Amino acid sequence: LCPSAGVRGVAAASSPCDKACNPRMGNLAHGRALRTQTSCGRRAAEPFCSYSEDAERRCRRPRPFRLPRTWWQAAHDALRETIRLDLEAAFYFTHLIMVFKSPRPAAMVLERSQDFGETWKPYKYFAANCSATFGLEDDVRQRGAICTSRYSSPFPCTGGEVIFRALSPPYAAEDPYSAEAQAQLKITNLRVRLLQRQGCPCLAASPAPQPPPALHYAIYDFIVKGSCFCNGHADHCIPVAGFRPTKAAGVFHVVHGKCMCKHNTAGPHCQHCAPLYNDQPWQAADGKTGAPRECQSCKCNGHADSCHFDMAAWLASGNRSGGVCDNCQHNTEGQHCQRCKLGFYRDLRRPFSAPDACKPCSCHPVGSAVLPLGPGTFCDPSTGDCPCKPGVAGPRCDHCLPGYWGFGPYGCRPCDCARSCDPHTGDCHSSEVSWHNEAPPFQAVLNESEPTWGWEDEQGFSALRHSGKCECKEQVLGNPKVFCGMKYTYVIKTKILSAHDKGSHAEVSVKIKKVLKSTKLKILRGKRTLYPESWTNRGCTCPILNPGLEYLVAGHEDVRTGRLIVNMKSFVHQWKSALGRKVLEILKRDCN
Repeated sequence: LCPSAGVRGVAAASSPCDKACNPRMGNLAHGRALRTQTSCGRRAAEPFCSYSEDAERRCRRPRPFRLPRTWWQAAHDALRETIRLDLEAAFYFTHLIMVFKSPRPAAMVLERSQDFGETWKPYKYFAANCSATFGLEDDVRQRGAICTSRYSSPFPCTGGEVIFRALSPPYAAEDPYSAEAQAQLKITNLRVRLLQRQGCPCLAASPAPQPPPALHYAIYDFIVKGSCFCNGHADHCIPVAGFRPTKAAGVFHVVHGKCMCKHNTAGPHCQHCAPLYNDQPWQAADGKTGAPRECQSCKCNGHADSCHFDMAAWLASGNRSGGVCDNCQHNTEGQHCQRCKLGFYRDLRRPFSAPDACKPCSCHPVGSAVLPLGPGTFCDPSTGDCPCKPGVAGPRCDHCLPGYWGFGPYGCRPCDCARSCDPHTGDCHSSEVSWHNEAPPFQAVLNESEPTWGWEDEQGFSALRHSGKCECKEQVLGNPKVFCGMKYTYVIKTKILSAHDKGSHAEVSVKIKKVLKSTKLKILRGKRTLYPESWTNRGCTCPILNPGLEYLVAGHEDVRTGRLIVNMKSFVHQWKSALGRKVLEILKRDCN
């Protein structure tokens, strides 16, 4: 394949369309009817006379053909005539060859339409005198002119040819699939308007008076070379729906108009990407370099049958990926069907491409929280843990936290005891019990884009709303020496995502946004877990960490377990930029 060889060169490639390719070329007129305004003898028998000339241009009768040829001939009174080829789809047209039985016309025009005959545009004007006939320059004298006198001579009086090449000067294109090439080559209709007849001006063979030369249009061959139009993405075409070739004598190859697309493209002319291959903008193949410019598949994780290209997503990705999956299935959602829908969570035991990778949440209808403005209860899509009402614990929110009782519509009430109470009656236990590794009544948030859980005063009971029992003192950043004296081994800015009661201990999922200090453990920005230590003291949940809010947290590292510990000695305060700057200044100036 010579990349710059144009449509013919691309069609000659022997590869199975792994590069830019084109269906084989043929005569577009084969199998299709040519429409004319008149035909000789259509209404009645018409006598006609034709001549040819010898080498000295003396008139003679045409020799009888050894194999008789057929031709079309206009009615004898047709001063003008039109020959029209209507195609059922858009095709690529490369050149026209006409062989006349009569002398070639003194004037004619070749025109094409790209909108099924709605509008027409001239390809070429033909005239013995371009200036006198059309007011145009002749390309014999001015290269690239739209008119030519090359094919308007009456000689030869029979068998004269008219040849037109669609990419002859001034039209040229290195890439046959470029927009410029398509504007010149693509047609839905082609017509030749025969405007001026001329007889055979041969010399009389004898001095006897001769009858005037017969004037008519007659054509042996009308060859329209072209191919199916596939943007370089197919090497074979099939009939367009409803097309039936006209029957004619002999065996010939019909050029069909519906592409059998390759390179993950689709459409009658491979003019767009296949349903699941719209991750990048569609492009025609590159006929100059041979690059196929295949459509790229969208990343839908096996949960969609189609996708569409979105320019905003394309620009946001830095021109790397613009595919947006359509109608995500199997309870997934997102641009790439990459997460479970609200009300479902990821089953880590199954690959995410599996149809059952997203399981429905199983939150307890009584103990689970409902978003204040939301339609229902949803669990954490990554773990399945449910958001609990105050004082309620468990992945499904189905029992009270230690130190709480009265599981019901408003959650669980704090025990009115120094230690613990019966979770059903609230009666205080007489024995001394030491409570450790307990979780506060946090409500888990689904993700960072969801609103923070909010409660009206009458909606639930918690230690913070029973000041008579206990009270969390708000921490104040006072003397820098006191802060440094605590010898905190980590100081971070973090956003609280969710909290979970693990039975033996509690875990708080956070997203670390800034590391102001770390000592022995490697602390990176991103998701991490904080481990509360002895948070419950007489039913109080201190220090306070509300999901959805950002805090400055200073605490101690447990190097043996690799955990970040939070306890009553930790410094925890809702994040403010001024606070962050002050703590950073203390760490640099006073704690070294």
